[in-house]
This record gives sequence, C-alpha cells and structure tokens, in this order.
Amino acid sequence: QVQLVESGGGLVQPGGSLRLSCAASGSIFKITAMAWYRQAPGKQRELVASIFSTGSTNYPDSVKGRFTISRDNAKNTVYLQMNSLKPEDTAVYYCNADITTSDMGFRDYWGQGTQVTVSS
Repeated sequence: QVQLVESGGGLVQPGGSLRLSCAASGSIFKITAMAWYRQAPGKQRELVASIFSTGSTNYPDSVKGRFTISRDNAKNTVYLQMNSLKPEDTAVYYCNADITTSDMGFRDYWGQGTQVTVSS
C-alpha cells in the first residue's frame, strides 16, 4: 500500500519562504510524475508545480520564478521550495504522484495535505 506523507507547512509572513516535502512509501516499482497542488477556501484545486522522472518541470505563471520543485528519486521524495510568499499563496498544499506498484499497477496517489498560511 502506497502512502504520501507531506511536511513543512506552517505560518509565514509575506515575503518569507517555506519548504514542503512529500515522501512516498510502500511497494513502489516506479514513480513517473510528481506534483504539488493547492486548494484555497472556496476555490478549485490548482496545479502549483510538476516534475517528471526526466527532471522536466512545469509551473503556472502565478508561481513561476518564486517556487521550485525538485525530487530525490533515491528517497522517493518531492520538494517544493516556496520563496517570496504572498497572502494569496495561502492554501492547503497537496502532494500528488503517479506510481506503479506490483499489485495495483499504475495509479494516481494523493497526500493528506499540509496547510500553508501567509499572513502578517
């Protein structure tokens, strides 16, 4: 059984930084894409950043130049470095991964979410 466990959320002042981590565990054969999404109150969940096994990354314009996604394939872990945070970045951040296991095949997995609050 695969689990994604996020950490690193919290309260930060505008202009500050936070680093989120998400570790995948279980009977993992292969992880292809990994990504971070966020959902603010009353809004739809949106993609924040994605990274493929090749290292190719993708960001929406709202975070480009401020957020950086990276991954450690040996540790099955993805990171999100968030700099120059703004109040509008406040949301619950979710980790997502496309994982192949020996028993379930290819599936899409989600973490439980971690709260990020940007406020003075």
